[in-house]
Amino acid sequence: MSLLRAWLAGLPAYLWSGWGAIASLLLLLAAWEGVAALYGPLVLPDPGTTFATLAGLVGSGAAWPELAVTARRAITGLALAVAAGSLLGLAAGVSMTASMMSRPIVTVLLGTPPIAWLVLAMLWFGTSDGTPVFTVFIACFPVVFVGALQGARTLDHHLKDMARVFRLPARMKLFDLYLPHVVSYLFPAWITALGTSWKVVVMAELLSSSDGVGAALAVSRSHLDTAATLAWISAVVGLLLAVEYLLLEPIKREVERWRAVAP
Repeated sequence: MSLLRAWLAGLPAYLWSGWGAIASLLLLLAAWEGVAALYGPLVLPDPGTTFATLAGLVGSGAAWPELAVTARRAITGLALAVAAGSLLGLAAGVSMTASMMSRPIVTVLLGTPPIAWLVLAMLWFGTSDGTPVFTVFIACFPVVFVGALQGARTLDHHLKDMARVFRLPARMKLFDLYLPHVVSYLFPAWITALGTSWKVVVMAELLSSSDGVGAALAVSRSHLDTAATLAWISAVVGLLLAVEYLLLEPIKREVERWRAVAP
């Protein structure tokens, strides 16, 4: 409860500090407007037309079911990847042998394109939810695994020795020494995996599903409806930005307060 109150109290200052991100988004919109004016609406509709189309999809109720399906698949695959990648990465990080043995496996997973995993998933799971969920999991797992492994491997051994010499309680060692350091590596990995999960799930739905944002993109492509295509893309990007900057980033700042240097 106290953490929630601290997060709410710091939210206005956090939103004010995001002026740089807002400025970059405004520059992106300006560039979008300029390119749309140069090439015309058939190639690239302007932001006003795109957002009006998105508002129509939301107002008609067509957007929410598709977004809900995509979000469910992305979150399921991401949650599995975060759980498995974090636990296995931490376990591998405490052992030099496990770390060395896992390195080529992680390289193979990172080097294999998601489209290749998608083809295999389509053969294994067909058009069920298993195809996008598995593809998201296999794309996000190595990212989280590497973050957890690095967090465990880079823990300062001098601090561990100091904690042992001063006989710090196990709870203090966990929450004040080990966890803040490990989470500082895990959070960036989780945020990267979050972005990856949405990109991969839309790609998987585009090729293997009859519902979700990816399937809606396939329909708009077949109708040559560029405005609807950009509207669906904007909806996905908007949700991703909202989750990252309104939920994950404030939590990250609260968890990493120990990095602040006292004046």
